[in-house]
Amino acid sequence: MAGIQSLEDVDTLDYSTSAVPDTERMPRFALTMAWWAVCSALFYVVVGAAMALSFGSRNAIIGMVLSVIAYGAINAVLSRYAIRTGLSVALFSRILFGSMGACIATLIFCATAIYYAVFEGSVIAVGINTVFPSIPYHWAALIVVLYSVPLIFGSIQNWLDKFNGVLLPFYILGLVVAVGLAIAQYGYSDKWLNLGPEGGAPAHGWWSCFVYYMGVWVLMMFTFDYARFGRKEDSNYHAYFNFGTPFYLMTFLVSGLFGMFMVGTVPDVGVTEVSVLTALLQLMGIWALLFVWVTQTRINTANYYLAAVNMEALVAVFTKLPFGRLGWAVVVGIFVYVLMLADVFSYLLQALAYQGIFVVAWVAVAMAHILSTRYDQLAGGNVEYRSGYVPSFNPLGIGAWFGAAAIGIALYLAGGLYAELSAPATAVVGFVIYALGLRAAKRSWFFAT
Repeated sequence: MAGIQSLEDVDTLDYSTSAVPDTERMPRFALTMAWWAVCSALFYVVVGAAMALSFGSRNAIIGMVLSVIAYGAINAVLSRYAIRTGLSVALFSRILFGSMGACIATLIFCATAIYYAVFEGSVIAVGINTVFPSIPYHWAALIVVLYSVPLIFGSIQNWLDKFNGVLLPFYILGLVVAVGLAIAQYGYSDKWLNLGPEGGAPAHGWWSCFVYYMGVWVLMMFTFDYARFGRKEDSNYHAYFNFGTPFYLMTFLVSGLFGMFMVGTVPDVGVTEVSVLTALLQLMGIWALLFVWVTQTRINTANYYLAAVNMEALVAVFTKLPFGRLGWAVVVGIFVYVLMLADVFSYLLQALAYQGIFVVAWVAVAMAHILSTRYDQLAGGNVEYRSGYVPSFNPLGIGAWFGAAAIGIALYLAGGLYAELSAPATAVVGFVIYALGLRAAKRSWFFAT
């Protein structure tokens, strides 16, 4: 594959407004290295520990394993379709919801990626401020943003795969060293396997853990935007390994068990990303900052990249600006920095809860579409995503998406048991409405001409 010759080449290689052609697909190992950057967020470490403390270690492990299976199965379907068509979430959403309806999905995806970039970047900034107290948090945050933005100037095909491939061994080594130092300093006990609330673990706590992991189904969207760069002859590899069960074993189970171990072994460790950082600093000193830099920088290459690409795709629907993804990368950096300085984390978490329901509904509609042959019958085997050739709104897709999301939000607001059913109910309702509606779908719903 030819190297990048200019800034214009970098923007073109991202294909934010067109399908990725076969000639620009990536070798399987290169795409694996780029994608596995997503597995190293401390967020997954914290979630595993929090689930164990709230619902018991056994329930947390069961919930993780069920999530690994569910994620692996769904992403096998989504990744195959993305590889076959070369479409991104933004372009595929035009088929499902129409050119204007797709803007909502693109906006949600972009905002979610920015939110995660804020969380993960803040951890590094706090680490810098902790190790070097003379550097105030606002300067540390600026440092994080200033080095993060240029990291995605290179394309996914020619830079992010190499960068994250180099960092992956250091991430794995960091996990092993942290566990070894914890045992050496505090000794080994099986407390981490017996965590739980004071009143005892709830009988069906595993279900609560499984549902909680549905809140990060945005990883399905992440998968879609990365998988489109896969070669068609590598579909099985990507479906079963790269975007499948092995990836989520590392992302959810290994990270979750590590979080449980840290909480059960290191005294007075809380269940926030900052408290995990503090525990690592106690064990590893300044080397912990390097480890956290590796983990958070790897995941933030994905967050910044996807935020920039989807922001570019969103704005391109309305107007053409004189800069491409590189300019949008800078805009994303500005948004991230402002949010890192603002005390908005509680609001961001609330926004993510609602957006998570919309994401689950999107996944349900996408699965119903891909698993049906009705669209192929209407399209004669073609896939049409160009904005001038699809209607502004697809009534079936919009109806299924918003109908499912409305039910999910209503259940979430009801609280208690209803809240725990919000994500599963959203998925079932969205899939059923779209699948049934496809049977009577009209060609005009998907094609403007």
